[in-house]
Amino acid sequence: MSYSSADDSQDQLFEKLIKVNRVTKVNKGGKKLGFRAFVIVGDQKGSVGLATSKSKEVPMAIKRSIEKAKKNMHQINVVDGTIPHLIIGEFKASKVILRPAPEGTGVIAGGSIRILLESLGIENVVAKSIGSNNSLNMAKAALNGLLKLKNETEVEQRRGVKLHIRKSTQEEDSDDNDRD
Repeated sequence: MSYSSADDSQDQLFEKLIKVNRVTKVNKGGKKLGFRAFVIVGDQKGSVGLATSKSKEVPMAIKRSIEKAKKNMHQINVVDGTIPHLIIGEFKASKVILRPAPEGTGVIAGGSIRILLESLGIENVVAKSIGSNNSLNMAKAALNGLLKLKNETEVEQRRGVKLHIRKSTQEEDSDDNDRD
């Protein structure tokens, strides 16, 4: 008799451990040692989640944070492998600027922002972090900005007008050559 779990049918998730910190809690009787794990989980199709969790053992902290991140997945608006418009995300002392990039640019970002964008499935974007370089705060700032991204159809409905999206410069150049 064969057995197959329900997890096999679930989409493959990209799980990445960003950082494990050693934390101590001071009590009356002394110090208690523990660990905090920071994890980013994404399906590389527009959903991403991040979480931290604490435990007395590292594997347990990692497992808890992965479960927590899977529960807190966010759907992000991704258009043709990039973001639809420039956005600035802020969290505490960290600020992250995310700019859409043309095809072939790749992910120009560092640290936890890069891992967040790759787990989201974004292929072409330029990111710049300003302020605190704490990996957790930078990732939360980037996620904050990504959650602010607008959807073209929602904007058209709200304004009551059809949007005319400007073509990229390469497409405009080819159109100019066709007219000659």
